[in-house]
Amino acid sequence: MKKIDKEKQRNSLKAWLFLAPALIIITIFNIFPLLRTIEISFQKGSLTHPKFNGIQNYITVLTDDKFHKAVWNTSVYSFIVVPVGIIIALLIAVMLYEKVKMRGFFEVIFFIPYVTSTVAEGVIFRVLLNEDYGVINHFLGRIGIGPIDFLDNPDTALMTLIIFGIWSSIAFNIIILLSGIRNINQQYYKMADMYGATGYEKLFNITLPQLVPMITFLLTVNCINAFKIYTEVYAIFNGKPGIANSAITAVYYIYDKFYVTNRYGEGMAATVVLFVIIVIFTIIQNLVLKKITKR
Repeated sequence: MKKIDKEKQRNSLKAWLFLAPALIIITIFNIFPLLRTIEISFQKGSLTHPKFNGIQNYITVLTDDKFHKAVWNTSVYSFIVVPVGIIIALLIAVMLYEKVKMRGFFEVIFFIPYVTSTVAEGVIFRVLLNEDYGVINHFLGRIGIGPIDFLDNPDTALMTLIIFGIWSSIAFNIIILLSGIRNINQQYYKMADMYGATGYEKLFNITLPQLVPMITFLLTVNCINAFKIYTEVYAIFNGKPGIANSAITAVYYIYDKFYVTNRYGEGMAATVVLFVIIVIFTIIQNLVLKKITKR
């Protein structure tokens, strides 16, 4: 028994030695910045000459209507973009796997947006959605709709951001879901064909249950990314959060506080609040998904 215990201790020490470089990097670039953020959130003044400000920064942020709007826009964006993006990606992934010839070519086409700069995508969308010469409004005009001011109308700014978010998230979702579909045991489908199962029955009784781990992963990752949306707003609305802050998001609010108005403490307080919201939402989501998968 003593030899076994010593061997376990040696293996444990070796494991910690192998993990040490990664743990050091995580501590320097993740944990320390988080602790520093919390520290600054209780301060006022400049970064070089800070003064303790108690919880006043949090009170200011939590009572700011602009922050309320930013959180609301971010929540609406997340609750629409994430499920819609996954559903569309699932349909495309199933079609690519089962019905489309030259599958590899189309996989590359659908994956291009994921490896393209978000800023470049935003510039393209600005051209496509322009009220005067945009291609989208040109086709809408052909069917008697529009022109629609996608970019400079407070009523449509958030919708424009949501459309862009769905489009930009589909590529990553398709690749993940395709990899999951390829790993499903084909014997399930052969048995289903023997009993005369339809395509819809195979989709809902075989494909979807087998993809639950992939869908759970995508829900978690996409929700976190959706709550951190910033670059999309900056790219589409040319460095502004839409007309009258109509498309402002939580991260853009933090950027504005920290880099534009130089209210560092308030910016970091908003960061901590957003971090707490993401953690709570992620925990609730994981608990709900665990209950669903156990059924």
